[in-house]
Amino acid sequence: MSVDSPGHQSGVKSFFSGVLRPKKSRQVLRKSGASNPNLRQTASRQGSKLSSDFDGNEGVPDLPPLAPLEAHRLKYRALHSQVDKQLGERQDYTTMFHALGIQDNSESAGFVAEDDSFRPPGDHDVASLSAELWAGIAMYLPLSDAAALALASKTLLQRLGTGYFSALEDPDHHRDKIGFLVRLDSQLPLHLLCFPCARYHRRIKPGQECLQPANVVDPIFSCPEAHNSLNPPPRHRLTHGRVLPFSFVQLTTRAQRFGAPVYGIPAEALSRRWKRDGWTHNTRYLVHQNRLLVRVVSSGFADPGMPLSAQRMLLYSREDYWPFFSACAHWRDGELMDACKCALGHIPRPRATAGLQGAEARVRDAFAGRAYNPNSFTTLCNKCRPMRRCPECPSEYLIEIRLTEDKSDPRSRHFRHAIVVTRWSDLGDGSSPLTSPEWAACNGESSPDQPYDSFAQLGRRSISGIFESAFTQETIPGQRIISLNPKGVKLGENGHGWY
Repeated sequence: MSVDSPGHQSGVKSFFSGVLRPKKSRQVLRKSGASNPNLRQTASRQGSKLSSDFDGNEGVPDLPPLAPLEAHRLKYRALHSQVDKQLGERQDYTTMFHALGIQDNSESAGFVAEDDSFRPPGDHDVASLSAELWAGIAMYLPLSDAAALALASKTLLQRLGTGYFSALEDPDHHRDKIGFLVRLDSQLPLHLLCFPCARYHRRIKPGQECLQPANVVDPIFSCPEAHNSLNPPPRHRLTHGRVLPFSFVQLTTRAQRFGAPVYGIPAEALSRRWKRDGWTHNTRYLVHQNRLLVRVVSSGFADPGMPLSAQRMLLYSREDYWPFFSACAHWRDGELMDACKCALGHIPRPRATAGLQGAEARVRDAFAGRAYNPNSFTTLCNKCRPMRRCPECPSEYLIEIRLTEDKSDPRSRHFRHAIVVTRWSDLGDGSSPLTSPEWAACNGESSPDQPYDSFAQLGRRSISGIFESAFTQETIPGQRIISLNPKGVKLGENGHGWY
């Protein structure tokens, strides 16, 4: 209402009443219940109206069966029924229907044709032989080879059956079971063959295995035979208190043999350096032609003029009477310990330089043209200087007397003579401790029927030369190699010359 209209009233009260009055324009399109429509009542109302309009007449139009939106959904659902929801690709079954149509329908005769396109080469020739003939062939094979033959293909498994696998579970065939399981090594990179229980165990820390001392428990896998002292795992003694389990030989050689780091660990991860009982040891490993080579260098300070009892206290452990340095299982047979004692006798003795004895010594040095040096280098004789090779295992020894700095007392560092014993060994290919001749020879477990002859196996080569040439070309040992046991006497602990 405008101000000029005749019914207009001025004032504050009339102003607020006009403001709060609802406008008529807001009620033009408003219907009762428009916000919450009742479709059922509307449909029934329209139906009753139509029935009343067409009451008594034929051809009454029916209600549509589906709403237009639902019909639209059904239409496109049928069109897209063959589209993969994950990939968005249309699934075409034409190839499958054609493949079913060209097959030979001979199921009614009890025979289903086999598809030969997926057979490996030569499988047709294998299938052409009867099961009796294959069983006769398997009779001439060892049990491990017969089981491997049955596992070679599906056709051979059908011809030979599963009886060989059941026979491998017999405890009497433990060696055959090991020989069969070794063939599966390339197919199980995250597992390792356990020889005491003859089964594969999953590695706990693949690629992070760490070699620990003998008194530290750090298993590579969980084995139920781990605490069975009557069935220990295979291992090799390095030095006093240090052993090398065969599992680490497996890990290092597998990674080199199969050419993938997931199978094991590098050989450099086994190198260690430690001190114990007055001796310093350091080890280094190398994989050469799929065989693990090891070098153990042990050194201990020695005083000049040591009596025989002091030499024994320096060289032998009082726990098991083995040398403190690294030695093979045949160290008692031969001249290894005699050569070490001979080298200790070459350490120069300090002489008295006071009084007439000192004057006499200086006169002799003047006539001989030499100068007395208590820290001079020691020269060994023809008995203890050459390298020694054990004739029964691939092990070589070098004995030296070196001047080494004594760091035991930081306030007075000086050089002292030390005996250094270096051993190079070939520990085998790491396939199995039962079939590796090098591993069995180093542990003294070679078969009496097939003894290991290191001079025949190595010939003019040397383990030390192969090992050192892999790292440097200047410090290859140049000493001649002689036999550790030239007389061939094998008395072992019953002999009297080893101590």
